[in-house]
Amino acid sequence: MTNIIDELKWRGAVNQVSDEENLSKLLDEKSVGVYCGTDPTGDSLHVGHLIPFMMLKRFQLAGHRAFILIGGGTGSIGDPSGRSTERTLQTMEQVHHNEEALTSQMKKLFGEDNITIVNNHDWLSKISLLDFLRDYGKLFNINTMLNKEVVASRLEVGISFTEFTYQILQAVDFHHLLLENDVQLQIGGADQWGNITAGIDLIHKMEGSDTQAFALTIPLMLKADGTKFGKSAGGAVWLDPEKTTPYEFYQFWLNQDDRDVVKYLKYFTFLGKEEIEELAKKVETEPEKREAQRRLAEEVTEFVHGKEAVHQAEHISKALFSGEVKDLTADEIEQGFKNMPTVTVDKEPENIVEWLVASGIEKSKRQAREDVTNGAIYINGDRIKDLEFMIDPSRQFDGKFVIARRGKKRYFLGRVID
Repeated sequence: MTNIIDELKWRGAVNQVSDEENLSKLLDEKSVGVYCGTDPTGDSLHVGHLIPFMMLKRFQLAGHRAFILIGGGTGSIGDPSGRSTERTLQTMEQVHHNEEALTSQMKKLFGEDNITIVNNHDWLSKISLLDFLRDYGKLFNINTMLNKEVVASRLEVGISFTEFTYQILQAVDFHHLLLENDVQLQIGGADQWGNITAGIDLIHKMEGSDTQAFALTIPLMLKADGTKFGKSAGGAVWLDPEKTTPYEFYQFWLNQDDRDVVKYLKYFTFLGKEEIEELAKKVETEPEKREAQRRLAEEVTEFVHGKEAVHQAEHISKALFSGEVKDLTADEIEQGFKNMPTVTVDKEPENIVEWLVASGIEKSKRQAREDVTNGAIYINGDRIKDLEFMIDPSRQFDGKFVIARRGKKRYFLGRVID
């Protein structure tokens, strides 16, 4: 059995850990139950959410028993962690939809070995108000709860009783999983320390102070420029391929700063120390090759979307860089041109000059004729200098698209309308 605390430290993935000596000893002795939770506040995780789950995956690969908790119960309440305002409560219908979507995502990421997915709605929904107050409320000191950073940070602007009780519910989860599944370690983001230790306190009060239960949190991830990790120019980078295409996902990792890439290789890949240190040297000596970024993009994209998605992303990247777009599939065009200027074009064949003006790519026929004659116009990867050339959308890309390029890099996507 591999003790992974030292490895996590090398990867820079430990913010706080409770009773480290006894936790390390326990991890050496047996296969430990470890859990990480997420509330179904949306129907997809984004890369920021991925951080603690990558750590859970490491425990799973080291032979420990990984538990993923989907917070169907807590998600209907709202976690105040990391927020300066109250969450808007979702309908239960929306919560259930999000639960299903997240469960599907987790199954894809974690497979079936040493993994159990649970939903806290299954037990929290069975606790009556009076039982909650008698069995759990009595064990929580208001003064202690107020001093937890997650609550203290909200006292000036205010916090509802609903969100105030969130840490009790999360504590109940830890206690339940300990009794039912022998889960002794909870991991989470840095902002979860107060909630996790509330669970340890509850366990000690209900099961005895010698009961082994541990907390481990991951540092807050910041980029080298001090901004929060996980955002791109277009917003959050989602794991759902419908929200962020695999090509966009791949590009997000490929475009990481040299100052951040080694840290991300440690956090987000399962590459060994030797290979990461070798890549770190190349960042220092040959940064222009961006080998570390390419390796990062390959590894994380394969983990989230599979090997085929990596091949596809690399194919799109190569085609866009070289201008050889004619071999792209319609699906690859959909991904690669998602954020490029898009125009709607008719499905009927049309003269190139007329087509360029009608689509809005050129402002006038005179300019269109000049650009075609000068060889500045490419259609579907081919340079067109013939003023009589007819553009027939049905000839390529399943009749869905026409790709126009003006000059070296200025692409336009013509989306064919019926």
